[in-house]
Amino acid sequence: MPPRSLGSGTISFGLVSIPVKLYPAASSQSVSFNLLHAKCGNRIRQQRFCPVCNEVVEREGLVKGYEFAKDQYVKVSDEELEALEGEASKAIEISEFVPLSKVDPVYYEKSYYLGPDKGGEKAYRLLSDAMTQAGKVALAKFVLRGRENLVLVRSAQNGLMLHSMYFADEVRNFDEISKGESAKISGAETNLALRLIDELSSEQFNPEQYEDEYRQRVLNLVNTKAEGKEITVAEPQVHRAQVIDLMEALKESLGKKVAKEKKPAVRAKTAEPEKGKKRAQSAKK
Repeated sequence: MPPRSLGSGTISFGLVSIPVKLYPAASSQSVSFNLLHAKCGNRIRQQRFCPVCNEVVEREGLVKGYEFAKDQYVKVSDEELEALEGEASKAIEISEFVPLSKVDPVYYEKSYYLGPDKGGEKAYRLLSDAMTQAGKVALAKFVLRGRENLVLVRSAQNGLMLHSMYFADEVRNFDEISKGESAKISGAETNLALRLIDELSSEQFNPEQYEDEYRQRVLNLVNTKAEGKEITVAEPQVHRAQVIDLMEALKESLGKKVAKEKKPAVRAKTAEPEKGKKRAQSAKK
């Protein structure tokens, strides 16, 4: 079943306009739980309680508040916020094109597929193909659900994708965190690390080979309990020992890789004499 469209918009660059539809590119499959009363097993109802008035507050008695100082709030109504929202425009107006390699993935927030809306097929195809050949992605602003978003449009999988992005002041400064600058790395350690990276490298990213094993274990547990079967608690996994000698750890890692690759070759060599014996026996007969 194809995904349901979240809305429509119009990509514009220069005098070219492309009507498009917006689709979710991914959805979380994490297992979610409800809170139950342990005594009776029924789902609880969360209530909003005011400790000053000592009463439960219903939804209609709530207003938004912004804390500008400790325990001091400014009340803001929904009507005031709606008046500040971006203009109800569906325009995705491209401001510039940049190389994808120059955009740090830390800015990505959510991903969407863009499909051509009625009458926009040719212009959509033109932009997708042209961006692929140019090796560039587009940056634009787009009002989504009343909020102004910085977005990136790129050509991917023979179509166009849109990524909502964080603004620069929303991304934390990495320089505030230690990156181990005082550590001394030898050339030999670097060479071994490069060899290990090369041994573990693949030409392509194959997401199908990675699965959420924890989610599957949780679902198996839930299904087993739902069927009334007995649950067997697995033994805790043994944690890896702490790495003390970095060089030894790198050498051991490379040694395991080489040993795995040599095993099939050993079998092939031992198989050859057997074939030779059979041929000799056949010749004698």
